[in-house]
Amino acid sequence: MVNEKVPNTIKISLVKSLIGVKQSHRATIIGLGLKRINSSSVLERTPETIGMINKIKYLIKYC
Repeated sequence: MVNEKVPNTIKISLVKSLIGVKQSHRATIIGLGLKRINSSSVLERTPETIGMINKIKYLIKYC
């Protein structure tokens, strides 16, 4: 799921609300640079970011 335009990057978007979500998951969302629903961020594809994405994959969409 690598972005074709820039290799080794991944684009994520927040698609669900943070209401009722664990505090650690909220902190992960902020760490990924997302603020509100439909906000998106382009990040480098590293093991750290992949781990953060796996933790909150039920809240985001990525490609």
